[in-house]
Amino acid sequence: MDYLSFDKESLVNLEYSLNREILSTNRAGGYLSTSLPLCNTRKYHGLMVLPLEAFNYENFVLLSSLDETIITEERSFNLGIHKYPKIYSPRGHKYLIDFKYAPTPTLWYRVGNIILKKELLFAHKKENLMIRYTVDKAPASLKMRMKPFLAFRRTHDLTHANMTANTKYEQAENGVSFKLYKGFPRLYLQLNKKSSWISSPEWYHKIEYKEEIARGYPGHEDLLVPGYFEVGLKEGDQLIFSASTGEVKTRTITSNFKKEVSLRPPKDDFENCLRNAASQFIVHRDKMTQVVAGFPWFGRWGRDTFIALPGLTLSLGDTETCIKVLDSLISEMKDGFFPNTGNKGKVLFNSVDAPLWFFWVLQRYLMVDDQPAMIWKKYSKTMKKILSTYRNGGIYSVHMDDNGLIWQGESGVALTWMDAVVDGVPVTPRTGYAVEICALWYNAIRFTLDMAELNGDQSFVKKWKSIPGLIEDHFMDVFWYDKGRYLADYVDHKGQNTAMRPNQIFAISLPFSLVPPSEQRHVVDRIRSELYTKKGLRTLSPKNPAYIGEYYGDQRNRDKAYHQGTVWPWLLGHFFTSHIKVRGREDSFQLADDLMNTFNEDMTTYGIASIAEIYDGDPPHRPKGAISQAWSVAEVIRILKFVQKEKN
Repeated sequence: MDYLSFDKESLVNLEYSLNREILSTNRAGGYLSTSLPLCNTRKYHGLMVLPLEAFNYENFVLLSSLDETIITEERSFNLGIHKYPKIYSPRGHKYLIDFKYAPTPTLWYRVGNIILKKELLFAHKKENLMIRYTVDKAPASLKMRMKPFLAFRRTHDLTHANMTANTKYEQAENGVSFKLYKGFPRLYLQLNKKSSWISSPEWYHKIEYKEEIARGYPGHEDLLVPGYFEVGLKEGDQLIFSASTGEVKTRTITSNFKKEVSLRPPKDDFENCLRNAASQFIVHRDKMTQVVAGFPWFGRWGRDTFIALPGLTLSLGDTETCIKVLDSLISEMKDGFFPNTGNKGKVLFNSVDAPLWFFWVLQRYLMVDDQPAMIWKKYSKTMKKILSTYRNGGIYSVHMDDNGLIWQGESGVALTWMDAVVDGVPVTPRTGYAVEICALWYNAIRFTLDMAELNGDQSFVKKWKSIPGLIEDHFMDVFWYDKGRYLADYVDHKGQNTAMRPNQIFAISLPFSLVPPSEQRHVVDRIRSELYTKKGLRTLSPKNPAYIGEYYGDQRNRDKAYHQGTVWPWLLGHFFTSHIKVRGREDSFQLADDLMNTFNEDMTTYGIASIAEIYDGDPPHRPKGAISQAWSVAEVIRILKFVQKEKN
């Protein structure tokens, strides 16, 4: 049996198959995503979802789905599946007999004595979706009808029947094109064979997305079916459907499909799936290289980019992409801060930790490509700018106090990675001295001083050499909670917040640690006892009255749980690094093996061949949130490749 395959019994069981989702990207921000039987369960699902330049690169669903109907002399069989209130119609999943994820998502349907193979392919770095149909078996000739469901709306929105949609089509080579609304690109629907297009515009009402309803959002929309293609087929025939924002030469469709399939990386084991997932987050567009934080609803996040970048690139030997991403982010810097979210004119700089993670990426880079002179020449100006901003004061009251520690935050604003806000109020405000911010700050200064010394920049050394000692003199006094033998999560005017949280792990995991070796074991053991799970670290100890063990419900309830017990896989990388420091190789490598085994099992659940954003804090730790998250994948890769290297 193939590594990622699903049989008929699994596919026809909608309780099973609808809760497993597929993802394929074009490496330029576009993607296709849906459930295993190709029934959309989210408003973010679609066969062709693209970031549109005309709308500030927001994602838009253009082609939602494509229903095929096989027509024989006796009757017709609709292979599509849609959910409407209280009913699925049609129920084409009952014809499914097999699904394989590699080399590209492939499904087989059996209708009587007819077997039809269907392969979905999103061309890399192009706005072109192709679907290849192969008639594996057919006792007689047949007709196939293809009915496109068009949306032309933002992924965060829903569309409804209206009079403004332009249902008129323009003829294209072996096909047609549509532009439902002004400002949109034309969508070209073409085939590699001659066919008939029958225009019969019709709205399909109240298509239901169960996952949106479960998340407390509106979950019904209307989609426009402008007509359908009809083409004759016989055994052995191959038909390729192409959807693109530019007209294609239909004689090239077949060769283009074959070329694209040949470029697909193997997905025949756990590591290859992780490699493939990692590549899907890297977006090359407009001479910029960015990291998408997660699919299907996240965009570029500065913080997530820096945290994920070493695992997505350096651990896989890709230093070139790492540099391109760093340079792209630096081009958007403003007043010592990196952009956190948004694009072009709509950028937010609301991350106090993103600039400090930049130094950690450089440290990881030098472990792979030991060129300190190059790094200093290329990035010293940026490094100094960030440190000066934090020392002298920046936005959101970020500044260094007399004790050398960084104070950050303002009322009503959440600047650390624990940034959920409910009713305008941060769930975990953490204003003051946040433990990981101070740890990152110290690590950044120590690293920059070493680099300055190595490269002969004595003026910087003279100006900054006293700061690390100042931080060392105060950090443990400020953060150490002696009664619990661990670090406070943050300290404000009221004193220590001693909630048992994972942020203290960075004070140990970073290359320059502020926690004495005698106390590191206490911290790591306490985290392993209360926060560690095989899916990640809990964000709050279950012993805390504020702990929420399940992430579910509407946005308010989910945001309240987001950092109050929910498990985050990305924290495992730093926990593992810290665990090696205090517990040694043998125990840590066994822990790593256990982690890899449990994530290997997840390759066929939730987001197929990837790792989810979060998991429930309570067993059985069900996957939740985005189906494929950059820093989740990245940190698992980082652990895997480190262990492989050390064992060899």
